[in-house]
Amino acid sequence: MRPGDGTGLGDEKQPGFTLPRGATGFFSPQDGPLPEMELRTLRTGLYAAARAAGGKVGELEERVYPRTFHTAALVDDTGEHILLCHAHHPYIAFVRERRHWYTEEFLTPPPWARAFEQAGFVVLGREQLGMPLTDVDTSVLSQGEWREIRFYGVTTLGGVLFNAWD
Repeated sequence: MRPGDGTGLGDEKQPGFTLPRGATGFFSPQDGPLPEMELRTLRTGLYAAARAAGGKVGELEERVYPRTFHTAALVDDTGEHILLCHAHHPYIAFVRERRHWYTEEFLTPPPWARAFEQAGFVVLGREQLGMPLTDVDTSVLSQGEWREIRFYGVTTLGGVLFNAWD
């Protein structure tokens, strides 16, 4: 897939985004558990991306509650690239530094990030992650999730996906 085709790669205007159940990391027990992104799947994507970048896989930090994401690094000849992998859905995002949550600090994915798509991930771009929630289909969100969003002052798609609310 190429920039502008809905993958999030690049910074062209992206189509709207529909949040899936569990995007915030919260769930109702009566709805059953959320899907889990296996670390094995993330490692597969990381090694494919490292080969594409001519680099190597750096530290992989498994998510710890209340974070909704795993954090990993890929090192190439331009330096260290920090990426986030949503714990429940196959979303990848790039950031400058490791933190406990993010709102608008996302980067444009490097060209080699397309390798993650071959492993079944969706690479989200800076513009898409910065999309205001008013442009996102949030119909799946519960009242409790909206309460958290308002409490933490989150206004972007990236802030909803990559958080550490409790």
